[in-house]
Amino acid sequence: MGESMQGLHRTHRCTEVSEQNIGETVTVMGWVQKRRNLGSLIFIDLRDRSGLLQIVFDEEHVGAAGFEKAGTLRSEYVVAVVGSVRKRDAAVNVQLKTGGIEVLAAELRILSESETPPFPIEENSQTKDEIRLKYRYLDLRRPDLQRNLMMKSKVTGLIRSFMEKEGFLEIETPILQKSTPEGARDYLVPSRVHPGQFYALPQSPQLFKQLLMCAGYDRYIQIARCFRDEDLRADRQPEFTQVDMEMAFVDVDDVLDVNERLLQYVFKEAIGVDIRLPLPRMPWREAMDRFGSDKPDTRFGMELVDVSDTVKGCGFGVFTGALENGGSVRGINAAGQAGMPRKKIDKLVEFAKGYGAKGLAYLCVNEDGTYKSSFAKFMTGDELKRLVEKMDAKPGDLLLFAADKNKIVWNVLGALRLELGRELGLIDENRYDFLWVTEFPLLEWSDEENRYMAMHHPFTMPMEEDWDKIDTAPGEVRAKAYDIVLNGTELGGGSVRIHRNDIQEKMFEALGFTKEKARENFGFLLNAFQYGVPPHAGLAYGLDRMVMHMVHADSIRDVIAFPKVKDASDLMAQAPDTVDEKQLEELGIAVTEQN
Repeated sequence: MGESMQGLHRTHRCTEVSEQNIGETVTVMGWVQKRRNLGSLIFIDLRDRSGLLQIVFDEEHVGAAGFEKAGTLRSEYVVAVVGSVRKRDAAVNVQLKTGGIEVLAAELRILSESETPPFPIEENSQTKDEIRLKYRYLDLRRPDLQRNLMMKSKVTGLIRSFMEKEGFLEIETPILQKSTPEGARDYLVPSRVHPGQFYALPQSPQLFKQLLMCAGYDRYIQIARCFRDEDLRADRQPEFTQVDMEMAFVDVDDVLDVNERLLQYVFKEAIGVDIRLPLPRMPWREAMDRFGSDKPDTRFGMELVDVSDTVKGCGFGVFTGALENGGSVRGINAAGQAGMPRKKIDKLVEFAKGYGAKGLAYLCVNEDGTYKSSFAKFMTGDELKRLVEKMDAKPGDLLLFAADKNKIVWNVLGALRLELGRELGLIDENRYDFLWVTEFPLLEWSDEENRYMAMHHPFTMPMEEDWDKIDTAPGEVRAKAYDIVLNGTELGGGSVRIHRNDIQEKMFEALGFTKEKARENFGFLLNAFQYGVPPHAGLAYGLDRMVMHMVHADSIRDVIAFPKVKDASDLMAQAPDTVDEKQLEELGIAVTEQN
């Protein structure tokens, strides 16, 4: 049974008590981290979100009953302690903020008892994720997770204060809205009042923020909850937080400028990291050619090299076949790795196959200048020499090649580059490399849908100088779209929006929408555009991803209080779940078994 805290008022959090309070009486409250009983003295480490504070009990100061009570304390009991602050006699703990002081207890109240927790409440827990997430309310007591969530709160506050000074208005947009077909799968919400009809949860506030620009609000921001019914990865969740913004009467440079200054401010204030401005920019095509990725990690080299011209007409059918099919041959140089065991190279080949490669060709430049290669017998000595020169290879280097359609070659070598970068320790984890990737393709072909799809969304403005290709070569039209990349992760992205009806209609046409279908899905936006719409552009960050990098977390789950697991379920609250038959009847919904 717990005691009442009536009459007590907490004066300090645990680490707010310092040497300046020596001699004062304080009241602290929190959880018992651990207890040590030395007979005539009992010590506990008291924990709250600020950290640890040592409490000492002796019979003289706390009384016989109080001392006996202190002897019953266990881990995770919630207690209130009144006592005086004193300097520690010995055993100063330099690891602790409060390591030079302790509180000598005069009064103890046990506010709540605790069963033995299923795992220790400690930093860097080795407990399985499934157990930690089942008991997330206990997991969240761990100091490292608490620091992560406090950092997220701090970052959110910094963003709000910076954007307010820049003239942005915080405006909320609807959570219950209309389902639109472009993009990821929507989460649907049945309507009781309109039987057979559904709302969708927003994948982003995109249409509404554009309407706010039509309505003259000029600069909008929202810390927005967004929902996507998609397969999950380490940096994905079905619901997440987006820092969403839109600006009117701007072009690309205006959006990039305010966001560079925002990032500089937030990273400096939150974690003391200086970001030099302006941030580098790289066109999409250059990023793909050099790094095989539209979110390149630029903290290390090992860039892709296009050797298509060098191997053209050589005797190796894998290379020439790829070129004949309109593809390319590209390679990366793993410097100093020529001695890599064959078993390990085979592992890399299997890894590459996971990214769509049919195989991987390799060439080791031995220390004596000779070659060991999977394809040497198909090429002349001269051809091999030219290839090694093109790859700028030295004795001791290992060269890896992929040959296929561009998309596959980029994918394979981009992933392989990152894998080798990690394995060989080439990545400086303390570096923050920001990069704008610009000039994305406006459209990309989908074999599944057998049509062009918008690479970002259907409201992205094409670059004026490419617009004449929209009918003849739609795949070559570049967009006024930009992503902000940090250490190989896309932190956010945005674009200048289409504000002209003629361009918007043409865009829908290129995407295979009839006029009727476009009206059906986006009618309210198209109607609004008939009443004077300013040029506008915007951007959105994944807040969780940003904080994940700031605290060096391995997973986005470590910066979300109550995350879902890979199948989008909540192990603690056991959601999703079945609902009452009565609720389904009210909604006119029947659940049928899927084959």
